Amino acid sequence: MNWTRRSFLKWGSLALVGLGVRPGAADSGTAEVPRFAPLSKNLKGRRWAMVVDSRKCPPGCRDCIEACHRVHNVPDFGNPKDEVKWIWNEPFKDVFPGQEHPLLGEKLRERPILVLCNHCDNPPCVRVCPTRATYRRPEDGIVMMDYHRCIGCRFCVAGCPYGARSMNFRDPRPFLKAIDPRFPTRTKGVVEKCNFCEERLAQGLRPACVEQFRPVAGFIVQWLIGPCQFEQLVRHARQQ
Repeated sequence: MNWTRRSFLKWGSLALVGLGVRPGAADSGTAEVPRFAPLSKNLKGRRWAMVVDSRKCPPGCRDCIEACHRVHNVPDFGNPKDEVKWIWNEPFKDVFPGQEHPLLGEKLRERPILVLCNHCDNPPCVRVCPTRATYRRPEDGIVMMDYHRCIGCRFCVAGCPYGARSMNFRDPRPFLKAIDPRFPTRTKGVVEKCNFCEERLAQGLRPACVEQFRPVAGFIVQWLIGPCQFEQLVRHARQQ
């Protein structure tokens, strides 16, 4: 089964949750889906997946956004023109335009939906990058950025259908309240986006947004094997 944008949106509405999902599914059987599986050389050919349950997002809350931006040194320029974002809120109608289903309730339509890089199976951003500054890791499906190779052409920004990439039109470092030395800062003319917290996964840690949401179990991150059992991961998220 090949995952397309159409099938992604279909499952999003059926589950009645706002999804920031990487294609795939949980292990078969009735065993509880674990919250986190540390990286291992034995986990080849699998994918990371994230489910975001928008029902558990408190109105006006930005904790997960601020946690992500803080650990990744994302600047706050204070204006929409220069905005750089890795994870953010959008109205449902803008995330799932024209999406209709009998089980799609009005309450979900009224909720803001968290948006981030979808780490596509066949990323358009990777195909159009002339310097290979953006690439997809075959071992886990994470779409990465090499900031040193980025020349600021913005082909990847134009190629991304989800608007998940931001360009630093100004030097971002003066606009950081505090610099986290564990993650590199960027320079003017460099594109950036969500990296699924690959640097935290490598240490056996959950992504920053997931860690921030643990008290309300709004996020679940899991290794996935194949798309045929994707429903199980969504069902597990709804039962939390």
